[in-house]
Amino acid sequence: MQTSILNYIGRFIIIVILQVFVLNKIQISGYINPFLYVFFILILPFDIPRYLLLIVAFVLGLTIDMFCDTAGMHTSATVFMAFLRPGVINAISIKDEFEPKTFPGLHNMDTSWVLKYSIILIFFHHTFLFFLEVFSFAEFFTTLWRSILSTLVTFIFVFIGFFLESKPLRRR
Repeated sequence: MQTSILNYIGRFIIIVILQVFVLNKIQISGYINPFLYVFFILILPFDIPRYLLLIVAFVLGLTIDMFCDTAGMHTSATVFMAFLRPGVINAISIKDEFEPKTFPGLHNMDTSWVLKYSIILIFFHHTFLFFLEVFSFAEFFTTLWRSILSTLVTFIFVFIGFFLESKPLRRR
């Protein structure tokens, strides 16, 4: 149990460092912003209590907001994503598809499930974040296009993360 918690704390720190010091510097034409930090919410265990999921999402978003000086936008988008996560898991899963102590990943779920799970939640996160940033529907299609492009680029990074997560388990 303690190694699991320490493992997640280590992942949290690595993901935040990557986001803040590397990925926040990437912005292509003002449209594409990769937000790898959402990967942390995606890899949490299936049976994590909802209150704990929301608290973890709040802390993650707040940490990103502190480094990015974005006044709670990442916090609210990450909490929104965490709020939707159990519903998305139920909507795309067969009832007995996963064990209680498992977590999402390529090592125990098929690729199409990981693809649907990740893209849906990343798209909701990005759409919420970008519309909150613009705070207007005047540029609806521009903001939607930005959400779609950023979702695709973020998904590439997230899928690489899922792949890297599953590699050590395959060697055993």
